Amino acid sequence: MDAVREPLRRDMFEDACLAPVQPFRFGDKWSALVLRCLEDGPRRFGELRVPLHWITPKVLTETLRAMERNGFVSRTAYEESPPRVEYGLTALGRSAVGPLDVACAWAREHLAEMSAARESTAPVSGAHPHGVPSGP
Repeated sequence: MDAVREPLRRDMFEDACLAPVQPFRFGDKWSALVLRCLEDGPRRFGELRVPLHWITPKVLTETLRAMERNGFVSRTAYEESPPRVEYGLTALGRSAVGPLDVACAWAREHLAEMSAARESTAPVSGAHPHGVPSGP
């Protein structure tokens, strides 16, 4: 029998570390978020979609496949009707949670500084983000 886990919260990523200011990246754009979702145990795709609702199913699938190829995630398919598939962290994936915790703690501590730096270098309204002139 599977251990009962708390459902993933839709707002679990409203955190300084995993919000708009991400100074560190683990894997691709979404890998750190998937690591967080799986750190308490295996999850089904639909469970992952709850807190990762802004990620399209296609991109989440691509992220999970890349994490599986890189050895961070295992995919277990159960021969049931209807079919059931769970994703879980491998030992390598679990070993990345500690460094992610450190990076998140650092990001929380320096959030105000990073936000101020971004605001001070934000493009002027209407200007092209790469400084390319807009028009003749």
